[in-house]
Amino acid sequence: MESDPCGSGLLLALPDDLFAMVSRSLSPRDLCNLSLGCRSLYTLVASEKVWLTQCEMVGVVSYGDLIEWRKGISSYKALCRFLISVMPLLGIWVHQNPELGNVVYVMPGFVSVVGCRIIPQELGPLGIEDGPILWAPVFEIIGDFDGSTAFFLHGRERENDCFYPGSVKGIEKNCNALLLEVEPREQTSGGKLVHARSFIDHSDKEQRKVCRSDSGLSRSQRLVEQSGPMVPFSRLAFGDRRRLLEIVTSQVRLRAPSSAKGPLFPHSRNDEENFQKDMMLLFERKSLLMQMYKLGGGNIDLKAAPELPSDPTLLEVSEIRKSLDHSSAFRGSVSGDDGCTQVAKRKTIGGYFRDSFKQILGKSGSMNGSRSSSKNGSSSSENKHVQLHDFLKSGDTIGLTLHASNVKLSSYRAWPNMHDSRFALYKLPMRVPTAGQEYAGLWGGTFGWPPGRPSEDKPGKALFFLLLSYEEIDEQRHLIATKILEGTHYVLHPNGSAMFIVKINEPSLDPFPWETDADSLPVAVKHAFVGDGIANGYGFRYPGSKPGSLYVIQGGLLAFMWKESRAILTLQRLNLQELLKKGERVPALPPIANFSYLTKSYSNVFAGCANTTNCLASPRFVFYYLLTKCLRSLYPQYKDK
Repeated sequence: MESDPCGSGLLLALPDDLFAMVSRSLSPRDLCNLSLGCRSLYTLVASEKVWLTQCEMVGVVSYGDLIEWRKGISSYKALCRFLISVMPLLGIWVHQNPELGNVVYVMPGFVSVVGCRIIPQELGPLGIEDGPILWAPVFEIIGDFDGSTAFFLHGRERENDCFYPGSVKGIEKNCNALLLEVEPREQTSGGKLVHARSFIDHSDKEQRKVCRSDSGLSRSQRLVEQSGPMVPFSRLAFGDRRRLLEIVTSQVRLRAPSSAKGPLFPHSRNDEENFQKDMMLLFERKSLLMQMYKLGGGNIDLKAAPELPSDPTLLEVSEIRKSLDHSSAFRGSVSGDDGCTQVAKRKTIGGYFRDSFKQILGKSGSMNGSRSSSKNGSSSSENKHVQLHDFLKSGDTIGLTLHASNVKLSSYRAWPNMHDSRFALYKLPMRVPTAGQEYAGLWGGTFGWPPGRPSEDKPGKALFFLLLSYEEIDEQRHLIATKILEGTHYVLHPNGSAMFIVKINEPSLDPFPWETDADSLPVAVKHAFVGDGIANGYGFRYPGSKPGSLYVIQGGLLAFMWKESRAILTLQRLNLQELLKKGERVPALPPIANFSYLTKSYSNVFAGCANTTNCLASPRFVFYYLLTKCLRSLYPQYKDK
């Protein structure tokens, strides 16, 4: 007993490979607890083989990719820490505006996860599998050498690609909302304030003395004296949130050097030679981005500045107030600082009445208010906006933050009811196909037969992404196809609408009208179900429906056909990760709009930068469409014409 005080002899006697197999039944937390038993167990648990096994069990990337990722991080234990932290982010995230689509797919990169916006587009002549899918980068989270995370928002300003560094707030395991926020923080190092990057040059020496005088206080003392309770970013009025994001992103912006514009993830492993070239470029790019993240582009001379360099992701709150004062004076709005007087502004009669109505309705005088809804679980106290100066009291530095949290959301037919004024993306639950729910998951397709191929009279067909899920309606099981992406030039169907709803237990007797497919092979229909497809009805927001049938075709295809019009929507299951690896990257939007485009739009705003005519909406065509919608609303008798 004295030689084996913790009873570890049996485990220590196991070969490394065998103990790695045994460790599959343990969680990373179990392994960390086991390592506390004694020094010998600590050495055993620290084995690279053990933590490689744990990384493989997380399931984010394949075994071969883990071997490559290990080259960019200190150990498999650090890699496992990173994988577990970012795993909840993987999947499909959406926002309801604009109507054509706001779909962001988060997938593995290289020691990173990358958020990719799927651009609404028409399908090329090669079809879904072989044609390039257009996408634009939104953000990426990179694992540092020790397994910690670094956040970069992507954007484009003045024809230049830019990075906007920030931090990642705790990622909740069951997160369903991904918010872009600004967060005040205390920036200390050994009791000494580390000066963050400022909005303007430090010419005021007295301001520096004030900051240093506070460094002798503890963090809790400073928080009590300065701020009181922490004010959430979501409690600010929409206008204040937007202004803070605009100011912070404009100041932390780093122009992307040419060497950082390489691939964000490797291409397929089918071409091993090009795959290895991609891995070399990705490794160099990761090293460069981490240097930019820590040193602000690597322009800091550490010999000339022996102290810790300023954090390029943080800004001083004192300078925030100055910038807000300048912008408020320029815009003629009220300052957010206690020590500042209200800026005099000349009121028109219209402005007088607007202010009067705001006082009657109890809205904040900052700028636009947030339209929170009780159906999203927000209480009345949460709807009251706080003053900007109360928010800025919470810390002495401020920075960009990505916050992944679990919020209370209601949904209708698999589509979450979202806030209109949150800079947020919402996660769609992906159902794994199981017995009895074989058709659940992501599907893509186009209208027309044969499937996925352009016709001679129409060279491009709009690409649709549908999320198929099951739901009990009136005690009967239904299959619901929710539209999450539409590739038209203008909006035909609102985001989150059900393209078709099928009674999965009620077979259809209507025959499939085509006998052969695109390769002139016979069409074999396995199953057919009765359902209803979307159609013009009460208006754009409340579409009607018309009867049809869903056909399950041999070879993994689904086809829904409207009975009256004989229009047909053909679908195939998608592997979005592989499609993006073969896809074509297009320029991003400006940073805040690139994260979530909140403005309602009925034209393809995301494809404005793409060098392809298939994605650009014709202004004349959009004008005709909007005019038609207006006339239909005025004259309902012509709604279906």
